[in-house]
Amino acid sequence: MNQYQEIREKAYAANMQLPKLGLVLFTFGNASAADREKQVFAIKPSGVPYEELSPENMVIVDFDGNTIEGDLRPSSDTKTHAVLYKYWENIGGIVHTHSTYGTAWAQSLKPIPVYGTTHADHTTAPIPCAPPMSDEKIKGNYEYETGFQIIDHLKEQGISYTDVEMILVGNHAPFTWGKTADKAVYNSAVVEELAKMAFLTEQIRPDVRPMKDALIQKHYERKHGVDSYYGQ
Repeated sequence: MNQYQEIREKAYAANMQLPKLGLVLFTFGNASAADREKQVFAIKPSGVPYEELSPENMVIVDFDGNTIEGDLRPSSDTKTHAVLYKYWENIGGIVHTHSTYGTAWAQSLKPIPVYGTTHADHTTAPIPCAPPMSDEKIKGNYEYETGFQIIDHLKEQGISYTDVEMILVGNHAPFTWGKTADKAVYNSAVVEELAKMAFLTEQIRPDVRPMKDALIQKHYERKHGVDSYYGQ
């Protein structure tokens, strides 16, 4: 068995969930799965349709963005994944999509407010939106700088990447992460649903205000707090 077979299979499974969940169109988006002991990750090859993917054609890349194993070019977003894996020690999977509603919020340069309990079940904070990077960085190592665009914005907002596992990159689209590739996929689907709900809420009531803090905390704590009682 190839030493990277496990993460190849995890990355493949994560990528195949994206079209099933309606989060990608054509070859948009990518998912990766990391082996933190080996300091490598498996990621979707660039521009390959989902129906043509297999565990074997996932590309193995190290945390500096160098291809270690694979005959195909890795995703064009590989350097962004590499930066996040290198600087965030507690993540094992990353997903990037151009899902419709999440991307619309990213294009509007607006964070997604906490309007209801569905949002609060996952995080007490608005889904942040990182501002577009400078012209100098855009002209430079763009995908590499996108990783720092994400990291720096969370730091500036005082948000821990372990508390909020999702972000909108301004004028671009959502990125999500988690301890596993499966959790990153889950978070990607959550972002899209929250973005859709928030959009519809603002259409119904343009002057809507974020949900009050007591209700936000109650719903988050009952699912994630010390005395949580959601689930079996």
